[in-house]
Amino acid sequence: MSSPDVTGSSRPAGWGLAAKLFTTLVLLGAIAVLVTGVLGYFRARDALEKAVFDQLTAARQTKARQVETYFRTIKAELRLLATSKMVVDATREFRIAVDQLDRAGAPPELRQKVGDWYAENFIPGMTRTLGRQPALSDYLPVGGAPYYLQYHYIVENPNPAERRKLLDDAGDGSEYSRLHAIYHPLMRAAATTVGFFDFMIADPKSGRLIYTVEKEVDFTTSLQLGPYRRTNVAAAVARCSQIADPSAICLEDFASYAPSGGAPIAFMGAPVIDQGVVIGVLVAQLSNDEIDNVVTGNRRWRQEGFGDTGEAYLVGPDYLVRSAPRAFYENRENYFAELKSVGASDEEIVDIQRYGTPVLHQRIDTKATQAALSGVEGTGEIIGYRGVPTLASWGPLAIPGVNWALVAKIDSAEAFAPIAQLRRDLLLVGGLALLVVGATAAWLSRALLGPLRDLTAGVKRFSAGDYAVSVPVRTRDEIGELCSAFNGMVEDLHQKNVVIENKNRENEQLLLNVLPAPIANRLRAGEERIADGFAEVTVAFADLVGFTALTSGMPPHDVVTFLNGLFTRFDVAANDLGIEKIKTVGDAYMAVCGLPVPVANHAERMVRMAIRMVHITREHAMEHNVSMKVRVGVNSGPVVAGVIGKSKYIYDLWGDTVNLASRMESGGIPDSVQVTRPVYEQLKDQFVFEPRGAIEVKGKGKVEAWVLRF
Repeated sequence: MSSPDVTGSSRPAGWGLAAKLFTTLVLLGAIAVLVTGVLGYFRARDALEKAVFDQLTAARQTKARQVETYFRTIKAELRLLATSKMVVDATREFRIAVDQLDRAGAPPELRQKVGDWYAENFIPGMTRTLGRQPALSDYLPVGGAPYYLQYHYIVENPNPAERRKLLDDAGDGSEYSRLHAIYHPLMRAAATTVGFFDFMIADPKSGRLIYTVEKEVDFTTSLQLGPYRRTNVAAAVARCSQIADPSAICLEDFASYAPSGGAPIAFMGAPVIDQGVVIGVLVAQLSNDEIDNVVTGNRRWRQEGFGDTGEAYLVGPDYLVRSAPRAFYENRENYFAELKSVGASDEEIVDIQRYGTPVLHQRIDTKATQAALSGVEGTGEIIGYRGVPTLASWGPLAIPGVNWALVAKIDSAEAFAPIAQLRRDLLLVGGLALLVVGATAAWLSRALLGPLRDLTAGVKRFSAGDYAVSVPVRTRDEIGELCSAFNGMVEDLHQKNVVIENKNRENEQLLLNVLPAPIANRLRAGEERIADGFAEVTVAFADLVGFTALTSGMPPHDVVTFLNGLFTRFDVAANDLGIEKIKTVGDAYMAVCGLPVPVANHAERMVRMAIRMVHITREHAMEHNVSMKVRVGVNSGPVVAGVIGKSKYIYDLWGDTVNLASRMESGGIPDSVQVTRPVYEQLKDQFVFEPRGAIEVKGKGKVEAWVLRF
């Protein structure tokens, strides 16, 4: 017994699409575990990310308060010291003592010893800092007091450089040394107690540092003259010297300071006021270590919740750090290797090693520092200064006198470590779920997706232009009905597409009959205002002589037929010569050569067109047994061309060139071609012209004209 035909009616009804979808949904229920796992993973990641950002923001805000509190504290302590009787008396008495030493002068042999000390101990260090050897005279003290005091407290100081401050009395018997023995132990103790690296007293009148705790080479030197006049300490002294306010504080950001070997130093000054007059400025040299201790929490990153890679750091407006990053303290070898890997120069690394701090030498220019220095708080995942993905919280600091930002960060890898195990577990579950999906997909490809693939292929072929496509109808369910409907739709669309294509061709031809092809293309591309200038084209006007009288007694249909036959022959000639017909007005014909596509021999082409129009007119008149002639005017020059109108487009020309061409026609001789000088000059070697002399042209006066002989 033979099998029933697969397309015949003897085949039982196929399995319905509803039943297939039901079975599919049951199978997809097994995949829900995978979907739930993926959603759970991302939600866990988002929740952890939010928790990390919240923790970083809290840590940053805490650090910001700590740094701001530190600066408020040292400002208050500096103001308190500046207003104390000890500092006021010391300032007044040191000024007098320094003036006495200035008047006494310094012996030549003493000056020589100071100069030798500078040459041996200071200039080599400055050479390393500057990269060149400076002139010794640029850094030597000026005046008797600076030489005298630097000799006794620096050159002859029995202590090493880092312990010069331990010398209370130089033993030279001077009034300055007597005062120094009284006040120096107190000032030294105050600097140590408050946490300042150095205390200085500046005389606003002379600009000298008349006292310092550390006795570096700036001791008794001028901040108004010489090499230190542009330093940040000079700026702090200059500002505070003008403010007779006991509450005033002048803070200057970190900058390289030559007396400290070029190390980065920040200064804070307060005016010393006696009876309402500023008699001095008390200057504190801020300690990098103290600021680092505040920002790093005394190097207790893990105890403060920063984990293994988290940290906080300060950045100034130049994107250079104002506190050392964590890696600088924990693993310097790795720190320098990472700096080099992200593009730090060898010079920057050498400077960090030389000064023992990355302050003013490590640049951190990231999305976080850019936003924070512009005054914006925020959080986000960025590429950190080590070149690795980082979660960060950033914001500005409220410290008057400086524009600093604080960033708290932790590596993304560490922040998301807790969900690594969850990801591995989900991958295992997902693998099992994918096995189920694979088995289901194999069944669906046979039972359900086969016809859909045929239908999809048919749609693609149809969209590619195959209007004869037909898909097989393999089932009698809803998909089979869809395939049948598709085949019918394709046939219907094919018929409609044929009609549309015919209409498009007609419309295209109509548009090209109205406008030049390049202009039509620009309009189709969406260009609304088309106006172009052309430096050199040739315009021709032709007008039929006696046409009105000739056609006055003719029926309208015959008039149109006669004129259409003539102008159609003009159009053929224009097309042959590459000339653009512009318009016809009554029995006048206007054309141009050289636009919208420029051509080099536009004048020659137009003159040949004019000759052909004369011949065509003669032939047409003979064929119709009428008496009719044509005048042609030709001119070359610049024009403006464009499309005008909205509902009925027209491509037209404007300019003196057009007007003069029209006048050449209206003032011409019947059955001839009249041209202007520009045309004559271009073609006088190719054609025979007869000068007509100057003719009267409306709006132009007398204009030279030539008649073409042919």
